[in-house]
Amino acid sequence: MSAVLATTGLSVRFGGVHAVDQVELAAEDGQLVGLIGPNGAGKTTFVDAITGYVRYTGRVELDGRDLAGMPPHVRARLGLARTWQSTELFDDLTVLENLTVAAERPSVLSLAAELVGRRARPAESPADALGLLDLGSLADAMPSELTQGQRKLVGVARAIAMEPRLLCLDEPAAGLDTRESEDLGQRLRQIADAGTTTLLIDHDMGLVLTICDRIVVLEFGKVIAAGPPDEVRRNEQVVRAYLGGAAAAQQVEQAAEEKPTRAGSA
Repeated sequence: MSAVLATTGLSVRFGGVHAVDQVELAAEDGQLVGLIGPNGAGKTTFVDAITGYVRYTGRVELDGRDLAGMPPHVRARLGLARTWQSTELFDDLTVLENLTVAAERPSVLSLAAELVGRRARPAESPADALGLLDLGSLADAMPSELTQGQRKLVGVARAIAMEPRLLCLDEPAAGLDTRESEDLGQRLRQIADAGTTTLLIDHDMGLVLTICDRIVVLEFGKVIAAGPPDEVRRNEQVVRAYLGGAAAAQQVEQAAEEKPTRAGSA
């Protein structure tokens, strides 16, 4: 497999604070990589850096291409899609229209066609993205009619509709109940298995341990552990620094024992 995302010595400083410190992270083609750590560990800042929203030092590569100096919209066009912890939707557009706006990539020809009244037929990917997350019945709904959990899922669908090379999800399970979180996990696993490389940030340890191929753990901006879920969950430094003691360790062990067989595994 080839690396879709590769960071080398990635660092972000805010004044004297090292929010991200020399992070090396790779996501191979079709992998689902979990990025976890306590609040303030630098997880969202890492995603802000690779997507071009904060300045950084080091190197970020997408499919082997150095993204240095590229603004967020250029990185998005190259295939870097992300969600946000707070899902902002266009309140005057339907759910499907929100996805269609995100999926459109205007070209000179399409703009010329619109000027003469020949609007190109919209791609099918927005409807497909809604279907992947079982949101088809909400296609014509307005954002004001959605629950918080539904808004989060629409945010994920909007990122998927962009048909990205790398899908960055920042706490997509926040606001979801247990059943919704489990269902989301299954669908994210299916999306990765279908070839969409995914970077997942979430505090739901059961979700992360269940569906991820690899997990990278940050503490104070530095990587303290990386590897398969079964290896990371037994790492004493992870249990001590991120999970905070024996009770939390028991929670991780329980999550691991309860995890179902992953899609595609024996």
